[in-house]
Amino acid sequence: MTESTKQGRSALQVEMQGIDVIADVDRKGSPRDLFWPWFAANVSVLGISYGSWVLGFGISFGQATIASVIGIIVSFLLCGFVSLAGKRGSAPTMVLSRAALGVRGNRVASVLSWILTVGWETVLTALATLATATVFARLGWGGGDTTKVVALIVVALLIIAGGVIGFDLIMRMQTVITIVTGVLTVGYVALVYPHISWAAVSAIPDGSTEALIGALVFMMTGFGLGWVNMAADYSRYLPRHTSSGGVVGWTTFGASLAPLLLVVFGLLLAGSDSALNEAISADPIGALTTLLPTWYLVPFAIVAVAGLIGGAVLDIYSSGLALTSTGLPIKRPVAAGIDGLIMVLGTVYIVFGGDSFFGVFQGFLITLGVPIAAWCGIMLADILQRRQNYDEGDLYRPSGRYGDVPAVPMILLAVGTVAGWGLVTNSYADWLGWQGYLLDLGLGGREGAWAFSNLGVLVALLIGFLGTLILRAGAVRRQEALPPSAPITSDVAVSPVAPPTKAI
Repeated sequence: MTESTKQGRSALQVEMQGIDVIADVDRKGSPRDLFWPWFAANVSVLGISYGSWVLGFGISFGQATIASVIGIIVSFLLCGFVSLAGKRGSAPTMVLSRAALGVRGNRVASVLSWILTVGWETVLTALATLATATVFARLGWGGGDTTKVVALIVVALLIIAGGVIGFDLIMRMQTVITIVTGVLTVGYVALVYPHISWAAVSAIPDGSTEALIGALVFMMTGFGLGWVNMAADYSRYLPRHTSSGGVVGWTTFGASLAPLLLVVFGLLLAGSDSALNEAISADPIGALTTLLPTWYLVPFAIVAVAGLIGGAVLDIYSSGLALTSTGLPIKRPVAAGIDGLIMVLGTVYIVFGGDSFFGVFQGFLITLGVPIAAWCGIMLADILQRRQNYDEGDLYRPSGRYGDVPAVPMILLAVGTVAGWGLVTNSYADWLGWQGYLLDLGLGGREGAWAFSNLGVLVALLIGFLGTLILRAGAVRRQEALPPSAPITSDVAVSPVAPPTKAI
């Protein structure tokens, strides 16, 4: 151990820690430290726009509030449970997932996680770019393509810098973002509160049970299920003796607090103003500026962009870890840089392509939400069944106790995905018209009452969870009965297909 490592790393020093296990000497902090990154990543005013999207399911304010509260808390509680794996194994989520899906079998989950995180960071960067252009246009400072290009460059550089430099800088950035966005968001709420019409909100009629379920699942996929595949990436630096309840509690509380308040406020705004409700679909953040006095547009731009950057920074950091965990022989900073380039190209498509934002967003969330839900069910059941810490060496050995490509979890992942896609539809994206093929089996077809309930996400989650509980309990017991394996080198950690040093 070098002296510099003993004394701690500068926040501006590039973190070279990749997908290997965090050494005991580098583990630090307490569960409450998890509040800052999770709150900052979810305090974005995008949460207000979710209020409009939930009402779009044709449900009342009361129903939308129930769907939002349950969807947000339950989905982030899943993140809290997955965070336990980070404390137990001190490795990234997509490495710890190898215990459930096998060392090389888990590459499927790593690729899915990589696509999801890159997609999210792209969406958030696009929103930050559009919001900046809208604010500049209202201020008379431009707002056209030139403004969008400059905004994209600045936002992308901040996000990529955080992702490349790594954990310590991200934790400091998130603390600042939490404080700044928290204060300025309160200012926004105070200024636009007079626009709320309780009479208009209360007049919205109730929707069907199927629509309520659809809204609930949409909230789960838009919030916690969008983060669950990276939840252990930020708890892995905690000491092993850290309280498990504290890890789950602070993760859930930090991630849920801002969305709960913002979404409910968004429901009130969207339910009060039909024009605003419609405008949010095209420009989810910029549309919110129409309610503000001119003097608060700059503070709003700060809170909007900072909140989106807070989420995107976590995404690009975890996307780099996910890409590395697929087996590519590259370092984490390089992987984050590659993801940053893809993020920029994707943002250019969304911002300058002319497509409806919500159509792309909805298709993205539901399509990837199904296999991620199946993986989440498998991972949660695996965590629940384990009584010991992960064996660090065998997480990187295909012939170790966790196996190479174990059949049962791979079949569960495939069955959950196929069944899930058969029970979801997406009218906002024509290219996803093939989904919903199981709805014709007694559920009213692709235009029936259940067509937009997104049942497939819940079904995939349950298939993965219950299947693993029933079929994998014996395998977990046998794994934990084995003696500890030999330690590994960092080179082996980078390449999971390295020749095994232990066989069982």
